[in-house]
This record gives sequence, structure tokens and C-alpha cells, in this order.
Amino acid sequence: MAEDESESTLELPECPVCLQQYGDVSTVPRVLACGHSACGDCLTQLQNPFPCTIRCPSCTQLVKLPNPISCLPKNIDLLRFSTPNTSKTPNNHASTEKYDKGPIFIKPHLWSHEFYSIWRTWVLPEDSLIIESNGADDDSNGTCFICYGKVLKVLKNVSCMGCVLKENEKVSLLEIGYFDDLNNGSSKKFEYSYEVKVMSVLYGLSEGERNELESIIKSSLGLHVMCKVYGFWYNMDNHCVYMVSEAFSGSLLGKVSVLRNAIPEKNVEEKVNDETGLVIVGSDICQAVNDLHLIGLLPGYLGLSCFGFDKFDHVYVDISEVLATGKRVRKTLTEVVVGEKGTCSEHLVVKLKNNIVEDCVFVSPEVLFELLKLDGIVIELGSSRHRVGYGSDIWSLACVIISLLVGKPFAEEMQNYLSYLFTAVRDEKGVDYVGWYMEWRQKIMILIECRVGSEFINVTEILLKCLDYNPANRPLASELWKTLRVLVIKPELDEVIDLRQEEEKENMCNCLILGHLCQSIDKISNQSPRRTSDTSTVENANQEEVDKDVVEGLSHGQVKCIDLKGHLNCITGLATGGGFLFSSSFDKMVNVWSLQDYSHVHSFKGHEQRVMVVAFVDYEEPLCISGDNGGAICIWRASTPLSPEPLKKLQEQQDWRYSGIHALAVSRSQYLYTGSGDKSIKAWSLQDYSLSCTMNGHKSVVSSLAICDEVLYSGSWDGTVRLWCLSDHSPLAVLGEEAPGSVCSIFCLAVDENILVAAHENGLTKIFY
Repeated sequence: MAEDESESTLELPECPVCLQQYGDVSTVPRVLACGHSACGDCLTQLQNPFPCTIRCPSCTQLVKLPNPISCLPKNIDLLRFSTPNTSKTPNNHASTEKYDKGPIFIKPHLWSHEFYSIWRTWVLPEDSLIIESNGADDDSNGTCFICYGKVLKVLKNVSCMGCVLKENEKVSLLEIGYFDDLNNGSSKKFEYSYEVKVMSVLYGLSEGERNELESIIKSSLGLHVMCKVYGFWYNMDNHCVYMVSEAFSGSLLGKVSVLRNAIPEKNVEEKVNDETGLVIVGSDICQAVNDLHLIGLLPGYLGLSCFGFDKFDHVYVDISEVLATGKRVRKTLTEVVVGEKGTCSEHLVVKLKNNIVEDCVFVSPEVLFELLKLDGIVIELGSSRHRVGYGSDIWSLACVIISLLVGKPFAEEMQNYLSYLFTAVRDEKGVDYVGWYMEWRQKIMILIECRVGSEFINVTEILLKCLDYNPANRPLASELWKTLRVLVIKPELDEVIDLRQEEEKENMCNCLILGHLCQSIDKISNQSPRRTSDTSTVENANQEEVDKDVVEGLSHGQVKCIDLKGHLNCITGLATGGGFLFSSSFDKMVNVWSLQDYSHVHSFKGHEQRVMVVAFVDYEEPLCISGDNGGAICIWRASTPLSPEPLKKLQEQQDWRYSGIHALAVSRSQYLYTGSGDKSIKAWSLQDYSLSCTMNGHKSVVSSLAICDEVLYSGSWDGTVRLWCLSDHSPLAVLGEEAPGSVCSIFCLAVDENILVAAHENGLTKIFY
């Protein structure tokens, strides 16, 4: 009670000009270069004898004055004295909802700075999107992998490349992975931030998957025939991270249906004239595929669902559908071929029809063989192997064009082709696949001739050439494009247009259907938190892994939280050592906690002012050192038995305007360094507790100290960092000494070998290296 009464009757500091107590918005104490303080309003009204100068009202010294005056650092100590202490609570205070919810925990950086700087720019804000329809709801097999949504608000500069999301814009969302709270360490006490959840999923992808994503993003930004990729978004409802891309309402499947229904039953010549729309669409698809090849992007297959139309009826490649359809094809092949032997052929035909034929998905023979090889199946059907390349897309492109022209009869022949192939694979029949393929190709030629007639024999020939079994014999996409244009525009009226064509490359690592993204189905499904889990196994794992460190424990969900209640006011510092946790507080105490059972062990009560900082020293005898706002330094024994009285109490020269210990640091040479409110750094010997020297140079409060490699770093409210030699306490250098107008107080320092980090009052963090 006596301490509380003395504190309440203490005369509060006031401005030397207007004599008003500090604390109000208009009476914020500002520290001049000489070290004295006055409220900001008074400093603006004082006369300036010379430009950019002012005479200090306390010491009458002429000092520099920045413009604006708000650039001067605040005197935090005077504000603490002036602000009433309303944060005290009784010992039996009840916990509030704020604390019951638990803190937000930011996951330690398990990724490199380079990884973070690259992918952080592609994380879309949490409240930027909303899901409107889930594609999986319409898919009986639950293998859609894609849903659709819209933008809730305008977002500018979403990515480093300058993409802009527009309000109410339709977007498609492709599943990339799941953030599993259990496996990633979240619990009731710890909650990862939104950004960390997205980054964790991206970091969990394989290097191949990230390379493919990066290639797709860059391609989408530089290719006008491909939908733009905006970034990645995390859905809090299902814990899924999506790749967000541009979506248009028009689909190629819908367009084809409309055009086919508009064609009446006429003779062949009239049909060709009425099918001009389908041919134009086919030529646009050729141009889009050619542009993909120019940038080295190889889908490896094509389907009608992979293309769409924008509002100008231009064909574009929907990259989300390309990846989603590739995953469905991969999943279907696994179920059909790798599934249990003896499955009836009718069931096999149904799967192929539903997931490949009806979706008009076309995969070349060499790509099919490579997909099956990934499942450990090597087909021995008397067929020779051919390398996957740009010619694989040409085969699929020809099938798309034939499907546009022929329609249902071609779909029936494609179903027969796939059924024969996979039945032979499952039953391990030794057949002449190449010979049978040539017969199937001949049937396709008859269908094309019946549809387009003999007048356009060039179209039939180049389409059949595209279906050649050997990819090396297939033409380029530009050749097919030129041939199709003949059906629409007469050669003599055609513009001089030529499509560049990328030469065949040896390295086809960007083949999407054979890549990592289309093969990540099992991993994504296993990551889904919607699956059931054995909680008892997790509990046993927690008990067995209690010896792991904090970072490893967080990664495996094995961290618990305990509330330590004992202080009655703001906690100002923490230190650990000797099996104890030491905490300092404005309640003038230093509490000691056991790190074994986290119980309160002791309280050091030797301070008469607010304790500002605490440190632990382990030399010949473990020590706890604490400094308060009155300039007192208490040195406590940090080993059992803990004493209620300090071993030694040091006292700085008191001056209420400048007093107070703001920072502590201890060197290996057994020197204690204190950063003080009187702008100095003092070195105390821990052998005889004498004051060895005082280091001056700062123009305001020394707020932070750090030691590394026999160098003492000191940060101050004057906005500078000074370096001192520990051997002779001489000054070495000054960092951040800039124009007065840019002064901003330093509150915290951190140093590690060649890197120095300084945290400023305005939220800016500077790194010196």
C-alpha cells in the first residue's frame, strides 16, 4: 500500500514551456538533439533564430529542428510516467474471451528467403474470393478437382507481374493441396496465419510441381491465347489451397453443340459451307496449340473441355481444365488398367466412356504407353516405342478437329479403339497392336471423306498424317492450320500469314499430363483433412515425441500451451537459464518460473520502480540481472536457494528526465553493459561490481544493446546504431546517421555474424549487411 500511495503522489513530468502534463495528443514529449524534451505544440510556437534550428527551452542550447517536428523521437519514459496505470487486475481475475481463443502463431520460417520472396507475391488475400459452385458436386466420381467462384472486391497489383483482379470477375479454382491442421502442428492454442498456410502447402509441393506451376504462371502472363493465372488462395472451409485463374462463360463443348444443331440435312457441298463455323474454330485451336509449343509448353493430350471462348469469341486455353482433365485421365487409367483383374469388360467400357470418350479427351498412343509405364505396366503388344514430343499434341489436335467435323461416329470409333487397347493390356493378350491401329486409322479416313467430301482431299490427307503412329511423321500445327483455312478462305484471297513453329526439343520436361501436377492425385487426396484419422495413434505419438524441440514439435502438432499467471502489469522482458524462466514487469517484480513443471518458484522484489529489462548470466555463478526505470540494477542469485534480496544493487545517477535502464547485455569478459535514458552506455565489472567506463555518443535514450564477435551494438531513439570495441570500449562506427528530418527511434536490435537488424518506431525494419 505504501508503494502505491507514493507512486500516486509522485509529481508527474510536465512540459518546461507550457507546464502541462505530458500524455495528451497535443502534449506528446519530443526529444531534442541535446537530450531535453518539450511537447510538440510548444516546439512549433518557439521562435527560430536561424533556419532549421531551435533554442532548447531547458538548456538554451541551439539545436537542429527537423521539418516536420513529428520526426523528432518521442520520450517514451515520460509518456509512461504520465499515463495512468489502469491495467492492474486482482489476483483472482477471470480470464476473458480474448485469451480463451488463444494467440495467433506464426510458423517459423522452414523455407528459404528466396522461396518466400518468389511465391509470396502470388498469395491472394483471404477475403478476395468466394466459391460459388463446386465442380465435384456434379461429378459422380468426385474427380473434378476444380470449382468456380468470383472476385469480391477490386484488387490491384496482386502479383509482381501486374495482374489485376476485377470485382465480380469469374474465376476457376484448381486444387493444389490441403493444409492439414493436425499434420502441420495447429492446435487449439496455436493458429497459423492465412499466408503461412498457403506458403506451407506450396513449400510441401515437390520441386517438379513448383517448377511446373512457375512455368504455367509465366506462360499465362505472356500468352494471349491462354487464360491468366492470378495466384493462390486458401479456403478456410475445406482447408484447400487453389490455383486461381481466369474463367470465361463460353465453353467449346457448348459452342460445338450449337453449331452442329444449326446444320440442316443437305448435300455434302452445302454441309461444308454451313460448317464454316466449326472449321474456323478448328483453325483457332491450331493456332492456340502452336502458341503453346512456341513457349515450350506441351499438354501431352487435348480435349474439347480444355478450350473455351471469351466475350469476343476468341478461342483460349483453359489451363485449369487442362490440369484437372489430365488428373482425371491419369486416375481413370489407374482404375481401368491397374485395378483388379477379372473386372467385366462392360464395366471397363463404361468407365472409358464416362471419363474419356464423352469428355472428348484424346491421348496419343505414345503418351498412353508412358502413362501406363508410370504405374509399372510395360505393354508388350508388338509395338515399337516412340518418344513423347510436340507430335503427341498434333495427334490429339487432329482428333479434336475430326471430332468437330464428324461428331458421334468418331466418338464411337474412339471408344472401340480404347476398349480394344485396354482389354488387351488387362488380359495380357499378345496381339499386333500396330497392325490393328492401322486398320482403325483407315476407318477414320472413311468417316472424314464421308463428311467433307472428295473436294477437300487435302484436309483428309493431312488429318490422317497427323494420326500417323510414328510421331516423327506427323506435320506441324502450322501446316494443319494452313490447310483448314482453305475451307474458309480462298487461297488467292488469303492474307499472307504464317505461324512460327517451335522445333522439336530433346527435353520435354513440360509435358503436363506426364508431369508432377497431373500425378499428384493420391497425394492431394491423402492430404485432405476430410478423411478419418485415428486420434489415439496421434495421442500416443505425442507422448513418445515429447523430447523434440519446439520447431520440430510444431511441425508435428506436438506443442502444448500453458498460461503462467503471476504478474499484475505489463511484462517487459524474458530470459531463460539454469532451468528457470525469468520475467520482468511494470509491477516492480521479477518472477521466477520452473521450466520443469512451469510452476511459479519465486519473486524478486528489490525494485522500487518499474522493471524494464531482465537478463541471465552463467559464469562461475548463475545470475539474474534486472534494471528498472529509476536507474537501479539488481543482481540476483539464479540458483537454489533463491534469495529474496539481491546480491548487489547498483544505482545510476538519477535524473528524472533521463533516468532508467532500457537495455542490458553481457560480454564473455564478464562486463555488464547498460543502455540508459541519459544517452550513455555504461560498462560494469561483474567481478567487483564497479563502473568501469561510460560510452557517450548517442543523442537520445539508448534503447537496445546486442553483442556479437567482440563488438557491442547500441540502438537509440536518435535513430542510429553505434558500434563499440569491447576490448577498449572505443567507438568503431555509426550506422543510420541521416538528415534530421528522417530520424525515427530504434526500439530493438538483433545481430548474427554479418547481419544487423534494427526495428524502428514507425514499423520499419532495416537490415545492415
